[in-house]
Amino acid sequence: MKSCICSPPWEVLLLVAHYLDPKTLAISSCVSRSWSISMSSDHLWKPICSAYFPSLCNLRASDPTVPYRRLYAIGYVSVKRRLRSPSKPRLSLNDVVFAIDVQCRDSGIVTIAKPACDLEPDPNGLFRFDMEVREPPRMAKVLAGVRVMWSVVLKGWQGVFSMMECKGKGSFVPDVEGWFSSELPAPGCCSGRVGSGLVADLRLGFCGAEGGRGGKVRVEKVGVGVLSVVSWRYVSVDDALRYLQHFLSPSHD
Repeated sequence: MKSCICSPPWEVLLLVAHYLDPKTLAISSCVSRSWSISMSSDHLWKPICSAYFPSLCNLRASDPTVPYRRLYAIGYVSVKRRLRSPSKPRLSLNDVVFAIDVQCRDSGIVTIAKPACDLEPDPNGLFRFDMEVREPPRMAKVLAGVRVMWSVVLKGWQGVFSMMECKGKGSFVPDVEGWFSSELPAPGCCSGRVGSGLVADLRLGFCGAEGGRGGKVRVEKVGVGVLSVVSWRYVSVDDALRYLQHFLSPSHD
């Protein structure tokens, strides 16, 4: 007697399918055409989609032709992407130079051009750096007009991005830090109109003139960093470099 292996009837497949998890259902749908039809039916995937992605399930009202299996698939992929660790930035601290210029009226106070890789790294891996001002001291009067500029330059002058350009008045007080900040633009086509959720931060450390005469101070330390407006904490080096590469090496994005 010849034995014959036949596929179970679709009623049996549907009965069994109710006990399968989404992954097993998806695998089972690849067995054959009849299995694909049975395992892809809306009445199987609707309760699954409702349980895992209720908002997507509700949006089906706008387009009833979209299968619930498809809604579950795009929801699953979206979750996996959110959980995926971001790729390492192509840019590194070896590739960039910090250029800082501080002026009071027409008088230059501080000018620094420092490779980022030469600076002391933050022990927590944050994009935050401090620089000692070793150039000859230049004095400024308290409450003088101030202009602060910080740019990040791609080595070899292949590109430059302005992190900050602030104008106004600064209260220069010895032994107290002066703090300047500027919201950074979003990368891409809408960078001029939409914020990125990041803020460039620049801090000036002052000390008084010898003898404390004339109401003058000088800058002895400069600190820079990038903050997140959500947590108001400094972002990681990798996150800041991923942001900067949008502007410094856009052809590679």
